[in-house]
Amino acid sequence: MGDPASAIPSFEELYAQIQALPEHLTGEILQPGVLRTMSRPGRRHRRAAKLCQQSLGPFDLDAGGTGWWIEAEAEIRFPDGRLFVPDLSGFRVERVPELPEDNPLAILPDWCCEVLSPRTASDDLAIKLPFYARSGVAWVWIVDPTHRLVEVFETVGGRPTLAAIARDQDRIALPPFDGEISVGPWWLPGPEE
Repeated sequence: MGDPASAIPSFEELYAQIQALPEHLTGEILQPGVLRTMSRPGRRHRRAAKLCQQSLGPFDLDAGGTGWWIEAEAEIRFPDGRLFVPDLSGFRVERVPELPEDNPLAILPDWCCEVLSPRTASDDLAIKLPFYARSGVAWVWIVDPTHRLVEVFETVGGRPTLAAIARDQDRIALPPFDGEISVGPWWLPGPEE
């Protein structure tokens, strides 16, 4: 018989720990039974995320746009007892006419955006990006404020496939959104501190 002390904690147990975290920490369950905590991101990351979200205002129903619900740092419950907190996530209004007030959300997004930080880049690229694709998230953006780069991945056959790139001062249509987006304002001047 197995040792009860070595049992993997349930989603509910880990989520209770996340809810008890101090305000300056965020918790995610990137692997079943394992709680990962991180501090709030730095200025370069916050600016890119904020201006990315503002750029999507014409599409965000909550911001007077059409077609999407765009959420910042929403807790999303994924299959296998995982909880991710993408920097931004989007839900097509045609698929989700009313976004529930549930927390965490159990509806998978149609689009996720991860803004890379030195502390989280490895998890965002090696764990979250492929898991989003395996879970059926159709589109994922990886925003790298240090290198002033946006990589757009489309899920094809359960795998993330590079579909578009924007860099520096580009003004370009970035799927799945229609219309051009200027990424230049997202970046802080100068090198990473």
